[in-house]
Amino acid sequence: MLQQKSLGRPRNSGGGLTYGLSAYLLWGVFPLYWPLLEPANPLEILACRIVCCFVVIAVLLAVRHQLNGIRKLDRGTVLRLCIAGIAVALNWGVYIWGVNNGHVIETSLGYFINPLLTIGLGVVILHERLRAVQWAAVGLGIVAVTVLSFDYGRPPWIALALAVSFGTYGFLKKGVRATPLEGLFIEGAVTSGPALVVLALLALAGQATFVGHAANPGHLLLLISTGPVTALPLLFFAGAATRLPLSMMGLLQYVTPVMQFAIGTLILHESTSFALLCGFALVWIALAILGLDGFRHRGQVPTVAAA
Repeated sequence: MLQQKSLGRPRNSGGGLTYGLSAYLLWGVFPLYWPLLEPANPLEILACRIVCCFVVIAVLLAVRHQLNGIRKLDRGTVLRLCIAGIAVALNWGVYIWGVNNGHVIETSLGYFINPLLTIGLGVVILHERLRAVQWAAVGLGIVAVTVLSFDYGRPPWIALALAVSFGTYGFLKKGVRATPLEGLFIEGAVTSGPALVVLALLALAGQATFVGHAANPGHLLLLISTGPVTALPLLFFAGAATRLPLSMMGLLQYVTPVMQFAIGTLILHESTSFALLCGFALVWIALAILGLDGFRHRGQVPTVAAA
């Protein structure tokens, strides 16, 4: 999952790098983790992830005596966080479905093109002006999606859904006056109710694996582990965001999709083609252009918290 955070003066950059790498490396191995939860279907896995992560965040806030801070949030902040929670739940659901149905490479594409889509949101919604180099990068991204659409025989819907949902999440989180834990608590609170309903309906329909013949201690432990597995990299990410320059966070964000792409091709042996590699190459060139332009103008590079 994902989260953006504005940075103050970096401190303890060595510790920040450890936190940042830990977060992105954990997100990077998620394609190997979610299939372990089968035979649970993606909907059950998503619901368990939402509920268990919410419980972990609530416990952390209680232990740190920070639950009272939730009451001080204004209605506008709470509303934005509620919508953000829905957006990130959609992102998680698409990601889990994609990984468990053999589309790991396409999920990695979603997080590669997310910075390009974030720029697009800035132009369309905030009416931001782009430099010529930035327009060139966005244009390359559009060409890449077109090439991949021809290769897939369809638009890369999984990648686009991941990029749009996370881009929306990041846009809604921008400028929110709440700590990371408070934000995650509100996001989890608004989605945990529907998630519990889903789990109840699956149980009544005999399609839930946490009850009945499919349930066993090992499987139940894996389902419960979705809570800490989701929360831990988010906490590492929050620790890195307060210690590292934004430019460093911008570079680290690509560790996750690179790992996902490598896992999809080298470990899971998903099929690739010349057109697919060309499409990815165009995206990588666009990101390199954005990176160089960002360093040149000392602009802010969007930071990504992956699924």
